[in-house]
Amino acid sequence: MDKKSFLGFILIAALLFVWSKFFAPVPPESPIEEEQKTEEVDRSKTDSEELSVADTKEELRERLAEPITGENLITRDDSLAWEIKKKQLATQHGIFYPSAADRITKKSIVIENDKVKAYINPVGGKIVKVVLKDYKKWNGDSLVIMDEKSNLTLDFPYGRNGYLQADNYVFEPQGSGFIVGEGESNKLTMRLNTTDPSKYIEYTYAMEGGDYEIDFSVKVENLEDQIDLSRDDIVYKWDLIGLSNERSSDFEDRKSTVFYKYLDEDREYLSESKEEEIQVEAQLDWVAMKQYFFSAVAIPENGFSKEHSTLSIAPLEDSLLTKKYGAELALILSDERYPQANIKYFFGPNHYKTLKAYDNGMDRIVDLGWGIFGWMNKMLVIPVFNFLSKYINSYGIIILLLTVFIKMLLFPLTYKNFLSSAKMKVLKPEITALNEKFKDDAMKKQQATMSLYRQSGVNPMAGCVPMLIQMPVLYAMFNFFPSSIELRQKPFLWANDLSSYDSIMSIPSLPIYGDHISLFTILMAISTLFYTKMNSSQMPEAQPGMPNMQSMMYIFPFIMLFFFNNYPSGLSYYYLLANLMSIAQMFVIKKYIIDEDKIRAKIAVNKAKPKKKSKFQQRLEEAAKQQAAQKKRK
Repeated sequence: MDKKSFLGFILIAALLFVWSKFFAPVPPESPIEEEQKTEEVDRSKTDSEELSVADTKEELRERLAEPITGENLITRDDSLAWEIKKKQLATQHGIFYPSAADRITKKSIVIENDKVKAYINPVGGKIVKVVLKDYKKWNGDSLVIMDEKSNLTLDFPYGRNGYLQADNYVFEPQGSGFIVGEGESNKLTMRLNTTDPSKYIEYTYAMEGGDYEIDFSVKVENLEDQIDLSRDDIVYKWDLIGLSNERSSDFEDRKSTVFYKYLDEDREYLSESKEEEIQVEAQLDWVAMKQYFFSAVAIPENGFSKEHSTLSIAPLEDSLLTKKYGAELALILSDERYPQANIKYFFGPNHYKTLKAYDNGMDRIVDLGWGIFGWMNKMLVIPVFNFLSKYINSYGIIILLLTVFIKMLLFPLTYKNFLSSAKMKVLKPEITALNEKFKDDAMKKQQATMSLYRQSGVNPMAGCVPMLIQMPVLYAMFNFFPSSIELRQKPFLWANDLSSYDSIMSIPSLPIYGDHISLFTILMAISTLFYTKMNSSQMPEAQPGMPNMQSMMYIFPFIMLFFFNNYPSGLSYYYLLANLMSIAQMFVIKKYIIDEDKIRAKIAVNKAKPKKKSKFQQRLEEAAKQQAAQKKRK
């Protein structure tokens, strides 16, 4: 190649290079690349526009100090905004700012066993929802004992007078959700990280198969220079919104409130009918949010301190809700180098035997009555009921057999009561004659009547004693059936749920009565009226100036129609059976056991015998004479 050709070739190559570098057409971008580029330009433009709105440093500082939420989150990808925000966060949150900066709406982590399913949200590291897997709402939906309307969180003493609120931070899961079966266990750890990996707050949730418990522990690791536990204990906050899970929401409201127990004392509770707030007066063993048949209970290992602690309850108007429960307490930490606190949560049924196993007074959440009435339920009714439940599936039949057992147990007292009534019936004509003879002189009539009783060997109070002895059993049953979770959603005959009212017809809502007609209540009232009619024939005539007991007994069944219409059908069914058995016993005793002719003959023999006045009769007659003398002076 000669010199001229070589120079020409070089010149052409140079021209091609210049043209391809500066004048060649650019190939079109792919749709994805073009979209990404557009988003980057728009985002850059948005950042510039937002920053330009803050004409002063003060405006910029106020905007960046807004709470970090999913809507106004500034991420690390927005380099300029992030650097500004990071400085602000470091000032506001100190070494905890990395956890605060990433705060966005997080999906809950689920931990569960065969009885409880709990949802743990990384924001706050807290329980936000609890479902009981063994039970359903009255309409068949899942039974939720706590949901996102509630809030359960901790505040840590931080700085000179402030608090580090866990709700403002994201806890990093140190594992994943789990399901444990019978005999198994597992745990989930949530960590609130700082700029120093050796310094953190750690929550641990542990579960075992086969129970209603969630074990919770909180540990403060190497944060003595940040979390000032010498200033105060951790503030424990639990605001729970009760969800209506029962058919009879009014009755559910009446049985829902906050229960609590002071150290070495009996349990106490807030009002079941109105708003109330109290200041905690001593160390607490546990606090329970009772929702009729179910409770959410916090049982701290070291108790709750009384310092700055309050409990509250407030009714809610929403028909889907029951009460608003409130607890703000001081959580006591262990005395260790790295302080921690342990709480056992119970999310489960108000079942007497289940709660009794804790041996800390939690069984008193179940309302079995006070004093002798509660004792009667615990020592007699519940053991028999549980024994029958082992062999019989129908709770209607169990109630029938329980009623038979109780009536047979009380039969000797019933017999004495009927015997006393029979004696009074034999004397009734003579008492009527005395009333007529001394109708104008009440004092002489009373003296003559007492003399007749003394001569006949009849004690007018003999029939009252057996009735008084039976009253604890009757009242014990009145408490047992509304509190028995075993009857919940158990059908019998036309009743869909023995723990709630039965309804054969819906009607417009009436004051006191309600919006339905309970057939068990009607049958119970009719049986009570019939029993009263049979029993009244043996009652003595009312004394002048004294209330007519027969009239009151006839009014009572009518009152029961209103009072029991909204009560559990199992209770009305029991009283119906008790009335029918009492009627049967009365018929058998009067026809086959008690012979009025023999009673009349015995009374005649007693009249023939000389009688010595008892001290009680002497005092009674003396009091009558003094009263008569005072009237004459006037």
